[in-house]
Amino acid sequence: MNSPSALPPVQFDLDLAAMFAAQRQAFAGNPSPPEAQRRQWLKSLREALLSGQAELIAAITQDFAGRSADETLLAELLPSVQGLRHAERHLQRWMRASRRRAGLAFQPARAQVRYQPLGVVGIIVPWNYPLFLAIGPLTCALAAGNRVMLKLSEATPATGLALQQLLAQVFPSDLVNVVLGEVEIGQAFARLPFDHLLFTGATSVGRQVMLAAAQNLTPVTLELGGKSPAIVSADVPLDAAAERIAFGKTLNAGQTCVAPDYVLVPRERLDAFSDAYQGAVRRLYPHIADNPDYTAIINPRQLQRLQHLLDDARAKGAQVIDLYPDETRQGRRLPPHLLLRVDDSMQVMQDEIFGPLLPLVPYDGLDQALAYINQRPRPLALYYFGYDRAGQEHVLQHTHSGGVCLNDTLLHVAQDDLPFGGIGPSGMGHYHGHDGFLTFSKAKAVLAKQRFNAARLIYPPYGKALQRLVYKLFIR
Repeated sequence: MNSPSALPPVQFDLDLAAMFAAQRQAFAGNPSPPEAQRRQWLKSLREALLSGQAELIAAITQDFAGRSADETLLAELLPSVQGLRHAERHLQRWMRASRRRAGLAFQPARAQVRYQPLGVVGIIVPWNYPLFLAIGPLTCALAAGNRVMLKLSEATPATGLALQQLLAQVFPSDLVNVVLGEVEIGQAFARLPFDHLLFTGATSVGRQVMLAAAQNLTPVTLELGGKSPAIVSADVPLDAAAERIAFGKTLNAGQTCVAPDYVLVPRERLDAFSDAYQGAVRRLYPHIADNPDYTAIINPRQLQRLQHLLDDARAKGAQVIDLYPDETRQGRRLPPHLLLRVDDSMQVMQDEIFGPLLPLVPYDGLDQALAYINQRPRPLALYYFGYDRAGQEHVLQHTHSGGVCLNDTLLHVAQDDLPFGGIGPSGMGHYHGHDGFLTFSKAKAVLAKQRFNAARLIYPPYGKALQRLVYKLFIR
């Protein structure tokens, strides 16, 4: 395990160091929790989420000043509970040592890989899905037998407090500890010498987290964002594609790391797709201003940022379409907007949008669309809408992204048996399900030999006939 580094003598740093030391000491006393104990951890967490769901929904709604309760159920509680059930069902198989082949030249011997807990794991949770993005990695870390410290976002204080109270009822603090506080506490958290650190959030902050972790050689998993494209093919039915893209873009008011960030549309279908998308959004949300199904923007700073993106695009020549022009805005509910005639000079085409603004980019031929994507940083997700299998395979072979959904959006993230993670600027490493168990485990290679030692036949002094025979047999 990593050796603790010197921490500045600031009170919250000292408090964090004490929490960390308590967890490390507890881990030293139980470095390989048995399956039954891990299974009980997972079961207790699942039951606590189910019994406390009303309080969690209310807290998230309070933090957003208007969060759809159904979206919290569908996008946070449902995948959290299903992920726990998946881990409970498969834990025995995940923990089982993996038999490997020992080479003929090294016989007699047995080879295997054992999966050992890492120790104390840190998880930094973002504000957009504060429950799911805490419970998902927590599930994987506990299944792997680790102690866990979670840092909740300062932008969701009510959720952080509710989750802290809930988890304190389930776990002792030397097993699971929730840390609350502002940015400087998050910075101190990232400096702790964790055995693994998982961060979900903006790419710019991810760089700072990685730099802090590097001081302790702490391995990191970074789940970042980026501009996830959707491609509409030349022959897919537009109503079906528009409806699925509309759902992915408007869920949580677009405040989703894998939301479609822009859509590449065949030039001749651009107007038709625009019409289809507007119709699909209005069917999902007949009105916006006081609609409890439509989520608000998390805080005034984020709302101002999104408004600036609209103003910047409009000033530089974009056609900006407000899908609800006759409604008076209430609170921080920002209506969905379409943006046409966009170009790279606009900030909306440079930064991850993280809101209900959707640029449309025309293309001439699928290869041009793929070239457009490949000229930009690799995205966290990519969506292709087209039923032709050859077209699907062409897209899969000629693009790189953290994950892909064919003819849908977002739903690949909810699959417990698929890894979730970015590539390059959209992140590194992955988790969920078995892949998460592996991320938070040390795969320890074990080669076992008994009394007979054939290897002594190749010991020095060299030049013996048997050694020459070994070279002849195995080096050719």
